[in-house]
Amino acid sequence: MADGAAVDALVKQVEADFGSLDILVNNAGVTGDNLLMRMADAEWDRVLDTNLKGTFHTIRAATRGMMRRRDGRIINITSVVGLTGNKGQANYAASKAGVIGLTKSVAKELASRNILCNALAPGYIETEMTAELGEAVREGLLGQIALGRLGRGDDIASVVRFLAGPGAGYITGQVIVVDGGMVI
Repeated sequence: MADGAAVDALVKQVEADFGSLDILVNNAGVTGDNLLMRMADAEWDRVLDTNLKGTFHTIRAATRGMMRRRDGRIINITSVVGLTGNKGQANYAASKAGVIGLTKSVAKELASRNILCNALAPGYIETEMTAELGEAVREGLLGQIALGRLGRGDDIASVVRFLAGPGAGYITGQVIVVDGGMVI
């Protein structure tokens, strides 16, 4: 994701294979948790390069065709951590907050071409990563979530489908939080 030339080549291949790239969902993301004062430059760079720079690269590559067709949807997966911050995740929080700013700027730039750009900010979702959390940490998280459970992949997929579909034709530049009421 951090290699702009590789992303350009991938998008060109997708367009050659399928005719066009009409919907882009930026879902690549990594973490590299550490306290700020102990964080190495390489830890910072890896997270920012994948999460933020990678999102920039894919949007830049995909919008060329979208602009010619005057149509497209871009859905960037960010995180509630980009809205709230989190101890030990300065790099991740910065990258996800950057995705929110990028989403809003892209939405303003591309709206006149009928290209809609929105972000989805999941809370804690049942994944391999959250399965590794200790029981005490997991219980602490559940205590912060109004619905009292972690989200599921289909909770996120449903909103992505909505944003990609005709019902969201007048929504752009928005951050939709799907977190079970964690940050209310």
